[in-house]
Amino acid sequence: MQVQTKKIFGLLLISFVIYTIIATPDKASDLIAQWFSAISSSCKWVGTQIGNLID
Repeated sequence: MQVQTKKIFGLLLISFVIYTIIATPDKASDLIAQWFSAISSSCKWVGTQIGNLID
């Protein structure tokens, strides 16, 4: 039962993402750019922290 719920939730999430990209491509591209920027900043922070541990 729990696996089916996860699959259904995953399919709904994927469907929503695809719908958002098709319905509002400008907002979707802005959102992806923000996510990429946040992930990039997080990776830089992790690299800095690891660098500080090594020193």
